[in-house]
Amino acid sequence: MFNNTPSAKGARMNAEDDGDDLPEVQKAPLVIDVEFIEVEEETTAPMLDAVDEISTARARPPLDLPAGLPTPEGRARVVTVINQKGGVGKTTTVINIAAQLALRGHKVLVVDADSQGNCATGLGVDKSKVRATTRDLILNPETAVNARHATAVDGLHMVVGDRSLIGLEQEMLRQLGREHRLTEALEPLLQHYDIVLIDTPPSLGIVSVNALVASDGILIPVQTEYFALEGLAMLAGTIREVRGLLNPKLGVDGVMLTMHAPTLLNQQVASEVREAFPELIVEPAIRRNIRLAEAPSHGIPIHLHDPTSAGGQDYQAIATVLERRWGLV
Repeated sequence: MFNNTPSAKGARMNAEDDGDDLPEVQKAPLVIDVEFIEVEEETTAPMLDAVDEISTARARPPLDLPAGLPTPEGRARVVTVINQKGGVGKTTTVINIAAQLALRGHKVLVVDADSQGNCATGLGVDKSKVRATTRDLILNPETAVNARHATAVDGLHMVVGDRSLIGLEQEMLRQLGREHRLTEALEPLLQHYDIVLIDTPPSLGIVSVNALVASDGILIPVQTEYFALEGLAMLAGTIREVRGLLNPKLGVDGVMLTMHAPTLLNQQVASEVREAFPELIVEPAIRRNIRLAEAPSHGIPIHLHDPTSAGGQDYQAIATVLERRWGLV
């Protein structure tokens, strides 16, 4: 259980900067951004006995994932949602966990570090009307207070990501301490929130490294398909490098199963992940659900769009588990 005492939480709730001066939320335009990833496997010999190939396939074993350390008293816990494989539900997870925690009375900040900027769409923020973005936050940490925007959910604020993040790595190549820029920017905000969630792109660039360095823990969505296990092993190596060089306190708060369906392959992958990380797995698995896909087109999370749907029920249950794990109750 992470430390998050009532007195510390009260101090944050009574802080001078309560977000009342944040701009009005504007209806977000419909954004549909679908990404397809193809993976080719080279073979040097003809395939033999291909019968029941799915059930006998095995991924390389992932490295050990260290558990997260307690949150320092008097400040929000910073959690990065990350997976170097794309299309596993990172943004959907950030939007719906953040919204559910805010609906339960917690003060939540979302930082969108993905250049696609889909968090804004899913939370009802018009990206064309924002005053400052995550790029400004990283390049000029002193703009942190003014970079936040109100969303469609009370108690939930966000820093908007956009396409300007694409060229950020080149701009920061010659800057000293570039890996710690987001840490510096978030520091004055932590006393005003209970939890900060960072959405990341499916790559390990300077923006993702900044997110990991700024974080107390990470949350890993894993799609229940075979190649997801390969990506999980690669991510474990990344965590080990960041811990050794930049952020020794970084740990894993949880591993989530996403886009789950009752197929043989999905069930097998879910079983292997549960067996590999019994202490870190966050149940239940998020089922495939059309209502989850519809919600962003309305600019609201699933809990406002259709809370009784399979996706709505699963994210409510996940939020309850994480609420306890993060010491918010």
